[in-house]
Amino acid sequence: MRVDDFLTAADRLPVADLATLVGAGGLVVVAPHPDDESLGCGGLIAEARRLGRPVRLVVVSDGCGSHTHSKLYPPERLRSLREDETRRAVSELGMGPEDVSFLRLPDAHVPSDGPTAEAAANAVAEAARACGAGAVFVTWRHDPHCDHQASAAIVALARPRLGMARVYEYPVWGWTLPPETEVGPEPRGYRLDVSAHRDAKVRAVNAHASQTTDLIADDPEGFRLEAQMIERLCGPHERFVAV
Repeated sequence: MRVDDFLTAADRLPVADLATLVGAGGLVVVAPHPDDESLGCGGLIAEARRLGRPVRLVVVSDGCGSHTHSKLYPPERLRSLREDETRRAVSELGMGPEDVSFLRLPDAHVPSDGPTAEAAANAVAEAARACGAGAVFVTWRHDPHCDHQASAAIVALARPRLGMARVYEYPVWGWTLPPETEVGPEPRGYRLDVSAHRDAKVRAVNAHASQTTDLIADDPEGFRLEAQMIERLCGPHERFVAV
């Protein structure tokens, strides 16, 4: 199926409530980079916390690839900044800092297999056990970023250790693929109505100030989330593809 048709079909997935999506228990969100959790699952997290469901966030990479030419924010300082931003972001969604783990794998070089990937899969499985997860959410395997693809592969490695937990993938960058790109069969899954949490989600995204503002002003080639991108992902529904 072409990606343009796939994403159009994802926009027509049935709308379900959290219980239908997750079943019983808590949930785990796996984010390749600090900010993916807010962009792709901010409404999901906020709804789960509203209902008293436990949530664990696993951030896979160290996020140091966003501003590689900054002198003011060398890798260690940038990593610390982005982790602090993540804690502030998830606090807007109802999570505490103790619910977040950072694997600190190298940004743009997250492995899909091998010992490091297996260790990351173990971390995902441990997070799932810690919250009695009914579902695990990770970025879409066809997202055009190597770390998003690797994170999906890590969750696939973890799957035999997840018990009966369901696995869903959330597209973030899929809309930037050439429309004729083939991405597999028609999507199955659900949309979640997150309109009640839009303001909290926007606050969470904006908490990642290094990615949304000129906070890091000495790297003109640094990454910046454009307002159009944020608006695209802060609509009334979030999309979750069952795998």
